[in-house]
Amino acid sequence: MFDLGLIAYFSLAILILLFLRALWVIRNEKDQGRGSLPGQGDHEVRADYFSGGAGGGHSGSFRVPKDPQKYAQQFVPKDRKPKDER
Repeated sequence: MFDLGLIAYFSLAILILLFLRALWVIRNEKDQGRGSLPGQGDHEVRADYFSGGAGGGHSGSFRVPKDPQKYAQQFVPKDRKPKDER
């Protein structure tokens, strides 16, 4: 049988390593910018899915505007938009 104290020490050591790694990642990546700068045009995002086996899965793409105002307007329900924008 395994010694539970040894398992507890290894578990604690793994948790400490994971915690230290998380701190390192936070400190090194906090100055990196996320996202993209606002601008003209769209980003094209591909969404591929494959479930394995014969013929399972699908793929598609969609466009996301770079302009923050156009992006926000996409979330307005159709019944709240002016009639000329529907």
